[in-house]
Parts: sequence; C-alpha cells; structure tokens
Amino acid sequence: MEPCYLTAADAAARIRAKTLTCEELVRSCLKRIEERDADVRAFIHLDPARAIAKARELDKRPPLGPLHGIPFAVKDMIDTVDMPTTHNSPLYQGHQPAKDAGCVAVVRHNGALILGKTDTVEFASGGRKALTRNPHNLAHTPGGSSSGSGAAVGDFMVPLAFGTQTGGSHIRPASFNGIYGLKPTWSTVTREGAKMLSPMCDTVGWYGRSVADLQLVAEAFRIFSPAAEKPVETRQLRVAVVQTPYWHRIEPAGREALAIAAKRLQQAGAKVEDMTLPQQFGSTFEAQETIMHGEGAAAFLPELLAHGDRLHSDLRALAENSRNVTGRAMAAAHDLVADCRKTFDAYFSSFDVVLTPSVPGEAPEGLHTTGDWVFNAFWTVLHVPCLAIPCTRGSKGLPVGIQIIGPRYGDARLLRIAEAVAAAVDVEQSKS
Repeated sequence: MEPCYLTAADAAARIRAKTLTCEELVRSCLKRIEERDADVRAFIHLDPARAIAKARELDKRPPLGPLHGIPFAVKDMIDTVDMPTTHNSPLYQGHQPAKDAGCVAVVRHNGALILGKTDTVEFASGGRKALTRNPHNLAHTPGGSSSGSGAAVGDFMVPLAFGTQTGGSHIRPASFNGIYGLKPTWSTVTREGAKMLSPMCDTVGWYGRSVADLQLVAEAFRIFSPAAEKPVETRQLRVAVVQTPYWHRIEPAGREALAIAAKRLQQAGAKVEDMTLPQQFGSTFEAQETIMHGEGAAAFLPELLAHGDRLHSDLRALAENSRNVTGRAMAAAHDLVADCRKTFDAYFSSFDVVLTPSVPGEAPEGLHTTGDWVFNAFWTVLHVPCLAIPCTRGSKGLPVGIQIIGPRYGDARLLRIAEAVAAAVDVEQSKS
C-alpha cells in the first residue's frame, strides 16, 4: 500500500519503528497530489522540492513529538513563515507573513512537516469561493470554508490538515469528504496568526482519517492525555440523540445518517435516547449570526479602510454593518447563548454524549455553494467540542457523516468516547 493511504496514527507508528521514513511518506503524498490535484484543486501553494528537503532533515533528527515526520496541510488564512498566506484574496497574492500562526508553530515543534497551503473561501468569511472540488464527485462542493483541507485529507493527499470554524466551516467539509474532524472547545487552541471573523466563534480545528489521528494532534496541543481518560466501552455509553430545533431543514440523507448511527450504537449496547432541547435553543442559530456579523464589522473595518472598493462586496458589507446589528442586539445574543451554554453543560449529568446531524444531507452540486451550516453554527457559538465521524452514503453515493458533542472543555473525554462511537458507526473503516 502506498504510504499516502496510511492514517496519520499508523504512519507515525511506522516512522517511530523506523519501517517508514518521512521522505517516503512525503514523496507518496506528492505523487498522489500530482495525480489528483489538477482535478480536485485542493492546494493553493506547494513546493515539492522544499518538502522533500524538509523530510530528509526530519529523518536525521530524533523524534520531536507525536507528529514527527507527518505531513500537515494548512488552510490558507492561517499564517506560515515559509509559505505565502493569500487568504484566497486578490489583495494578498504573494503576501509572506513574518512568523507562523500559533497553531502551525505547535505542530512544527511536535515534528510535523508543513506540506502546503489549501484553498479556502476568501478570508474564510465570504467573497471568492475556493476552486476545490469534492473528490468523491467533482461536480459537487467539498464544503467550506475549509474546502481544500477537507478535500486533501479526504483524497489521501495529506494525512492531516488544519481547518477553522466560525459557523460550520470545519465539521461540514468533514462530512462531505468522508473524514474525521475535531472542532475543539472554543479557545483551547490559539488563534494567533489566523484571520479573525468573529473572536467569539472562530475556532481552529483539524482533520484526519481516524479518531487516533485526531488524538495525535490533540496530544500535541496538550488537550488530550491517554493517562487522563480511560477507554470507553460502547455498552457503558448514554447517548442523547438531538435532532436540533432546525430539524425542518434536514434532508433524507441526513435523516437516514442520524437514524443509522443511533441504531448501530444501540446494537453495540449503548443506551440511546431522544432528547429535545428547550425552546430557548431555537434562537441560537440567529444569535450566532448576529454575533458573527456584529464582530465581523470590526474584523473587516481595517480591510475596508485599506482597500475600499477593491474589497469584495461581501466583505465590504460586513465592514459597513449592512445588517445594522445594534449594540442591544449583540448584548441580547450574548446573554442568550451564555444561558444556553450553562443549560447544555448541565445535561451531561444524565448522559455522556450528544449524537446529532453534521449536515442536512449530501454535498450540494456546484461550486457556487459550500452547503448549509444550520446544524453547526449554534454548536459553535455554544463553544462545545464537536467531532465529525463518517457514517454512510446518500442516494448519490456521496458521504454523509454525523457529529458527536461534549460539554465545554470535555475534549479529552469526547475523544475517548469517539473511539467507541466510531467503532460502531463508521462501518467502512471497521472493515478496513
């Protein structure tokens, strides 16, 4: 098997055992990119010669951390000292940051090799869409704004990649590309050096092809310790199935994925019960939009002043507060979600994890859209950790996943729970 098909966890184990070199893994990834990226268009910057040179250097060094020798892709609104950060904006072509973003620095210091930059919606906020296409069907979106990162991991071009989420930009591409993704608890990963839209919502996350991959990166960020959390048995799990207040926007494939996941967990011995969120949660999506647009006005005001009419109309609208978000509306939105956070965390005395849709259904056709984030945004503003798990395929043959949710700062426990959930829900991986 070509090394590019290995999960990050498997590749890391082989590198530690000296049965695989970083150079062999990087060359395999570059070969896969050469074969596929003309169609998928996941990468916006790549320097193969530099990557091979970096790999050879890593092969000479003792292990620097859990990610030693593992190629990592970076969403192109996250700064990298040795590669341009263009934000997929015509205003920033060739822009070279002076230092790495905090998240990039962490994985580098833990031995990761930054392979390249992946395409994104402009500034991960609006404006230009990525050129990236869904590797499972090139006529469909890979989701966004973490478009290139999701597709690159889903198409075996790279084992790991950074994404970000303000509304649903991380979890949704995980589902559409048939991969795993963790959006950790808000603020547990530094956002220094990543373009901000909403400080209250923006979260850096990562993609992999197994729960073990997500754990590997979480270990580097020191939010997961195997010694801190014991393995979880499926038959001990208490699972709350939450359709959310936005169930009217579910599609047949999304409805089926949630039902399949619940049934598989029940068959594996878990205690599965339906749960309805209180009425106040029915306004959290709108509250997230209010906060995002209110904070977006501040985030893009410098760009408006610097670039004026050259700034994309979507982003000018943000900077000019075209929605007329008032201070009173911002305060009310913050108060609502603060109350909902406390209410939601309290439910975990009765169950271990929430099972809920990650997307309405299969990835929509066309690159004019990145899909509907209604099943993501309100979880994001609640600041809870969200973990995407592949589940099934819809009528068009495209992946449809689910997500599991834990309480705020319950990331370590959620990763352990995910091991048990994935073993039951992700049948395709269980067979591999």
